[in-house]
Amino acid sequence: MTNELPLSTVLIVDDSPSNIRVMAAVLQERYRVKTATSGQQCLDMALRHKPDLILLDIEMPGISGYETCRELKDMSETRDIPVIFVTGRDNIEDEEMGLRIGAVDYITKPIRPVILSARVDTHVTLKRQQDRLLQLAMHDQLTGLYNRHYMLEMVDQRLSRARRHNTPLSLLIVDLDHFKQINDTHGHIVGDQILEQVSALLNQQCRTEDTVTRFGGEEFLILMEPCSLNQAHYKAEVMRHQISELMPSGIEVTVSIGAAEFSDSDTNFNDMLKRADDALYRAKANGRNQTELSHATVVV
Repeated sequence: MTNELPLSTVLIVDDSPSNIRVMAAVLQERYRVKTATSGQQCLDMALRHKPDLILLDIEMPGISGYETCRELKDMSETRDIPVIFVTGRDNIEDEEMGLRIGAVDYITKPIRPVILSARVDTHVTLKRQQDRLLQLAMHDQLTGLYNRHYMLEMVDQRLSRARRHNTPLSLLIVDLDHFKQINDTHGHIVGDQILEQVSALLNQQCRTEDTVTRFGGEEFLILMEPCSLNQAHYKAEVMRHQISELMPSGIEVTVSIGAAEFSDSDTNFNDMLKRADDALYRAKANGRNQTELSHATVVV
């Protein structure tokens, strides 16, 4: 097995067992191969396994390959998975149709192993490079947490979902106390180590449904859904006490936290963010190392 593309998964979708066997034989030494025999099965497996690439036949019983591709591209969970049509249709109109609805390539049958292998290698490599660039663009390089750009990109979708399903959503702003003084006294390398250790604790203490972001400098945002203000307050206090006992790099560190719950009177994320920030300001003004809540516009 080569090292260039470790553990990449290719989903082969074809209603012909012989075609599946041929393609699997070409690819199985370098990829994890999954198979499906219908469009619906392809959609289900794409959601479940998140393959790195899909080889998709056009003529299948039930949902056609074209319609399957359209549905893959309509779903946020699968739209970035590259699709290569592998089909007996060899006219230019069909190829144009396939590329227009979102496929990255079009291979005609009978299957030529060298061509199949080369096209799959190319598009899996491109997908991995794209994923790496996205990872770098959406994550803070020091802490590994999501960054400000990611939070601002995804938050409207989370707010819309909370409104649609009438579920509570809360925001915490966590700010390290006297962090400039720590940097001035101990140096920026120690300051970075403290940020890394506090980030790891925040990430460990949050659920998979929560989004932990380094929003800037020594400030972290935690978006929690579903989570009421009372639940967020409890979680904030747990994390605040744990951080006070953490002693990263042998230095006593505390945090101040502002919390707000999304309200019908909030027109957008900035409204909730401002209320949480105002609560954080009160926590700082009242002596730091505490959590303050924003009740002002919460609809009970």
